Formats: sequence, structure tokens, C-alpha cells
Amino acid sequence: MSQTDSGTSDNETVERICAAHDHRADALIEILHDIQTAQHCISDAAARLVATSLNLSRAEIQGVRSFYADFSTAPRDPHRVRLCRAEACQSLGADRLAAELDAAGLDHEAVYCLGNCALGPAALVGEQLIGRATAGRIAAVCAGVHRDD
Repeated sequence: MSQTDSGTSDNETVERICAAHDHRADALIEILHDIQTAQHCISDAAARLVATSLNLSRAEIQGVRSFYADFSTAPRDPHRVRLCRAEACQSLGADRLAAELDAAGLDHEAVYCLGNCALGPAALVGEQLIGRATAGRIAAVCAGVHRDD
């Protein structure tokens, strides 16, 4: 059994996260985001624990886990920039933001839903989700500095 940075086992972390959301199936996306943040991925073992904890099928968990581009089954590059290019984020300026990132020389890739539609345009830098993203905020996160502009 592996350990997280805090010394807590991965299973205990998943159980704690599910409990923090009262084992509610309607909190599945939030639970998966929390697991992704804590463990840098959502492993098959974590998905099985979530399914059991929320009384959902493993197929339901896998469907959500595979639909959203920000969920991964293995840890990813911590500096990877993903920009949501789905319709909701496009309507809130994702195309303009992509052009600004290109002009600033920031490499990024298009994804089609980060599950943060209400706060578009949305971006993901490593594991950090950025709502109402700007080129400045993305650059600051890439540089390890927090900005609220």
C-alpha cells in the first residue's frame, strides 16, 4: 500500500475524501477532483474504493473519470498546461486566451471539458484548476507564483 506525502495511505485518503463529501454520489466530480489533487491521479484502486463508498458501479466511475480530461490514471507532468476549448469556455474567451498563450510562448494543449464550465475559460496547469483563466494567471502558476488578476 503506497503512502501520500502526509504519510496517510492512499486508501485512507480516498476514504477520508469520500467521507468529507458525506459519501454522496452527486459529489462524484468533486470527490474525483480531490483525489486527483491528493494523489496526482485516480488509480484503478481509488476508483474501486469510490464506487464502493458511493454505492455506484465501477463503470459509472470510469465513465466520469475517462470523460473529463483533467482526470488521469497515472501522474502527469506537473507543468502541463491544458486549456478547455469546449463550447462554454469558447463563449467566455478560450479562443482569445489560446492566442494570448501562443503569443506569450506558453505551450498548451486543447481539452474539451475540465468540468469547470461556470468559471470559464478554464485551464489546468499540472493539477491546479484555474477558473476565469487569463494568460497572466496561467503564466504565474507555471512560474510557481499565485496571482488573482
